[in-house]
Amino acid sequence: MFRLLAILLFLSPAGVLLAGDVYQSQQDFLQEVFADKPPPAQVLWLRDGIRTTSTAILGHPYPGLRIRYWMQGERSAWILEETGKEKPITVGLVVNAQGLELVRVLAFRESRGWEVRYPFFTNQFRGIGLTDGYALDKPVDGISGATLSVRALEKLARLALYLHGQAIDRHDPPASH
Repeated sequence: MFRLLAILLFLSPAGVLLAGDVYQSQQDFLQEVFADKPPPAQVLWLRDGIRTTSTAILGHPYPGLRIRYWMQGERSAWILEETGKEKPITVGLVVNAQGLELVRVLAFRESRGWEVRYPFFTNQFRGIGLTDGYALDKPVDGISGATLSVRALEKLARLALYLHGQAIDRHDPPASH
């Protein structure tokens, strides 16, 4: 029995062994992003125009009625999920006034495409913003064999940028006349 298990492990592709890996917990991500002092979670309800635009960005409705986020000043953190090929990829994203500040894969559950978790890929999102048509304003280089995972991260980057704008609008005090 031990020999059979050893042979199966030896013959398994490396990607299969990495499937389902959690690289960083939500709590650790927030502690890192906010220097051990994360603000309280807030909620953005997916109503009306927000739901419509989120659906257009993702190509399907985001599951749930609301999304939690953490905001400090004009800087927000989002922990979002999108399906790569078959399973969800959990991503932490930080947005500031200049655009995306940080994109980090927190958990990857697919058997292929896990290369998107590495900084050589995620670092290229830094400073990217959103166009008026909800596209990323700079190109992102793909990874051969990880097309669906790359697309999932691009969608989540677009969604986080859009939601950040909605959250900022909620926090701006009304202009006085």
